[in-house]
Order: sequence, then structure tokens, then C-alpha cells
Amino acid sequence: MAEAGTLHDAFIGELRDTYDAERQLTKALAKLAKAASAPELRQAFQSHLEETQGQIERLGQVFESLDEKARGKHCDGIAGIIEEGKAIMEEDFDGATMDACLIAAGQRAEHYEMAAYGTLVAWARAMGHEEAADLLQQTLDEEKAADEKLSGLAEGGINQSAADSAPPEGESDDHDDEDEEEDEEGNADARAVGSGAKKSAGPKAKPAGRRR
Repeated sequence: MAEAGTLHDAFIGELRDTYDAERQLTKALAKLAKAASAPELRQAFQSHLEETQGQIERLGQVFESLDEKARGKHCDGIAGIIEEGKAIMEEDFDGATMDACLIAAGQRAEHYEMAAYGTLVAWARAMGHEEAADLLQQTLDEEKAADEKLSGLAEGGINQSAADSAPPEGESDDHDDEDEEEDEEGNADARAVGSGAKKSAGPKAKPAGRRR
């Protein structure tokens, strides 16, 4: 009977999952940067792309400190987040709205990574892997800073620009107006048909009298 896995086994598995996640994100961040309209947002994604490449190298150092081979295990979680980001980029949004949505996509990835690195740091310290914990903490701090940068861009004007491009409250678009006009015309036609039917029916015939 196989021995039960330990926290060390779980830790190595999580490291490999995170290693793969970072490699997936290098491609995704390049696409986010290309899709961004605001220069400062594009620069933020490009800067974090370079940072992510450094984080992959740092994870290699973590594996080395544990005498483990640096290799990844497919990360389904980040793959799903990246797919959501791709779907957003396929939408026909105006520039400001697209930037606001790209920030949201980027922050989903950052929050996922923050949770992963937070767990890795805690487990490493619990098992006495201080070198690994310190390296992982550096990356966790970078992820938090990247998340704060995106929040600052959103709150610093991008969200408001997107909101300003939206129709005023209570105002519908042309398509909705056309649908309402068609509904009104249809109701009017129905009333006309009903009215005509009543008129064509004529007066009701009186019942014939009984013979005496």
C-alpha cells in the first residue's frame, strides 16, 4: 500500500502548478498589453511581463534550494482565467471600456497568484524552508504591487472614462427604440382589426316571435 502524501508533496505540487501558471501568463500579458488603449496601462502590462519572466527564474531557484527539478504541472485555474481574458478581448467595446475590462482580467490573474504565493510562503515557513520562503515572498510582494498598480490606473481615470462613454441613465439605444416602436405599431394594428371586426358584425338579430 502506497504511503500517504505529506505537506512537502503538496508543496512541490503547488510549486509546479504555479511554475506553469507563470509561463502561461507570459503569453497572456503580452496580449493584454497589445489590446490596451491607454499608454500607461500598456506600460503596466509590459512591465509586469518582464517581472513575470524574473519570477519564473526565481521559482527555478526555489526548486534548486529544495533539490527538485524545475518543471511545471498544467495549471487549470490560470488557464480558465486566461480564457476569460481572451473572451473579453473579442468583445466590441470602446477603448476606455476595453481598458477597464482588461484591468479586471489582469486583476483576476493577480489575485489567483497572490493566493497561490501566500500559501507557498506559509507552507515553506512551516516546514523550515526559509530560503524558499524568502524567494517566494519577494514574488508575492511583486504580485501585490502589480495589483495595486492596476487598481490605481482604474481608479485614476480609466473606470470614469468608461463610465462617461456609457449612455445616460434611463436612455435606451436605437435598437431598443425601434423594438418599442414596432411593438406600439403592432398593438395599434391589433386594436384596429378588433374594432373593424365589431363593426362588421352588425346589429344582433332579434329572435323570432312565438306563433299564437
